[in-house]
Amino acid sequence: MSTFVVVGGDAAGMSAASKAKRDDPDLDVVVFERGQWVSYGACGLPYYVKGEIQSLDDLVSVTPEQFREQRDIDLRTGHDVVDIDPTTRTVTARTDGGEIVQEYDHLLVATGATAVTPQIDGVDRTGVYTLGSMSDGTELREYVSRARSDGDLQQPDRGPACQFLETCKGPVSIVGGGYIGVEMAEALAANEFEVHLFQRGDRVLKQFSEATSETVLAHLEEQDVAVYLDTEVKELAGNEAVEAVVTTDERIPVEMVLVGTGVRPRTALAEAAGVELGETGAIATDRYRETNLPDVYAAGDCAEAEHVVTGEPVYVPLALTANRHGRAIGRTIAGNPTEGGRIAGTAAVKAFHVEAARTGLLDHEAREAGFDPITETIDSKSRAGYYPEGGTVRVTLTADRPSGRVLGGSLVSEYGEGAVHRSHALVGAVTEGITLAELSDYDLAYAPPFNTTWDPVLTAAKVLEGNR
Repeated sequence: MSTFVVVGGDAAGMSAASKAKRDDPDLDVVVFERGQWVSYGACGLPYYVKGEIQSLDDLVSVTPEQFREQRDIDLRTGHDVVDIDPTTRTVTARTDGGEIVQEYDHLLVATGATAVTPQIDGVDRTGVYTLGSMSDGTELREYVSRARSDGDLQQPDRGPACQFLETCKGPVSIVGGGYIGVEMAEALAANEFEVHLFQRGDRVLKQFSEATSETVLAHLEEQDVAVYLDTEVKELAGNEAVEAVVTTDERIPVEMVLVGTGVRPRTALAEAAGVELGETGAIATDRYRETNLPDVYAAGDCAEAEHVVTGEPVYVPLALTANRHGRAIGRTIAGNPTEGGRIAGTAAVKAFHVEAARTGLLDHEAREAGFDPITETIDSKSRAGYYPEGGTVRVTLTADRPSGRVLGGSLVSEYGEGAVHRSHALVGAVTEGITLAELSDYDLAYAPPFNTTWDPVLTAAKVLEGNR
C-alpha cells in the first residue's frame, strides 16, 4: 500500500489528504499537525474577536474526528514534524510521548506561514498580541470579553494591559495597516475601544489602488479610528506590560497592542531537507506543485504560485489558493496528474461599512513587471439612479497601453453595494487576457435593484479604452 504523508493540517494539507483518499480509497494517508485545530478558517478570526461569530468551533470546516472516522484519514494532532529525510523517505515527528518515524511514498509540505515580528523594542511585553492562529484568536477574544464585563470582579490595582477581570475600554493600538489591521480596527472599535492604527507607509491597504486606500482611510477616520500614516513605531513601552506606543514624534498611552505586519512562509523544515526556495522566499514548485525533491510537494502559505499575468512566481498567501493547490495535489497523488493552477492575487476586505476588492496587477505592479500601464479611476452608481437605495462604486482599472490588455483593478463601495462581487468580472478578464474593448462588451446582468444599465466595470473599461 502506498503512503501519502502530509505535514500541516489546515487548508492545503487537509484538502490534499481528503481528495487523495477520496480518489484512491486504498491509499494510506497520514497527516501530522503540531496543534490541535485542523481545517479551520483563520480569515474568520477578526469576526470571532469582534463577537459576530460566537464560537471557535464555527470556524472549523471538518473536525478531527470526522477526518478520522468518516474519511479514514490517519490524522495525528499534537505531532510536530522536526525532520524530513528524502534519502530514507521518512519524516520524524515529536510528541509528548517521544519521537516517531514515518515512511512516505509521497510527501506534502503544507506548513503555512507565521506572523512577522517587527524589530520593535518591547514587542514581547504582556499585552502585545498577534492574530495568526486559533490560540491567538482565543487570547484576543478573552481580552475583548474583559472589556464587555460589568466590572463585578474588582481588583485593588487595575494594573497595566488591563490584565484583570474588570471593565477595560481604554485605548488600544494596531501596528500595521493591511488586511488584519483594518479588519481588527473594526472589531475593536465595535467593542467601544479607542483605536489607534499605525502604518509605516503612506497609506493603508497598500495592496489596493490609491483611490481604494483613500476611500477606506476616510471611512476609518469617520469611525473615529486614529490613523497614523508614515509613522514608524520605535518602542512598545512599559515595564512588564505594554503601556504606550512610542513613535518618532510622540508617545500614545495604550492598554493593548495588536501587531499585524504581515506573514512570512514557514520554510525551515523544508529547507533543512534540501527543498529549494524561490526568489520570493517561499518554496518553489513546478505546475504540479512538486518541489525539486522527487515526490515531495508543497502548497498553501509556505509555497509560491504562478501569476496569471506575468507567468512569474509570486507569494500571495490566501485561502482559496491553498485549497485549490491542495486538492490538485490530492488528485495527482491518487494517479490523476493535475496542475495547481495560476493565481491573480484576488483579495477582498471589509472595513466597517465599506468593502473593497482587488485583482491582477495594479499600476505600480504593472510598471515593475515591464508593462506600459494606463490607469483610470471612475465613480459610478451601484444601482439604477431612480431606485430608492444604492451607493457609489469606485473602480480603478489598469491596462497595458499598447495592447489594451486588462491587467488588473481595484474596487471599493459601501458595504453591500457590490465592489467585491463586481471584481469577479475583472478576475475573468485578467485571467483570460482580454482587452478593454472585449471587457466593455461583457454581457453583465442588469436590473434596477442590483445595477445600472452599464455596470461600473463596463463604464471603467469604456473610459480607459477611450483614453488609451
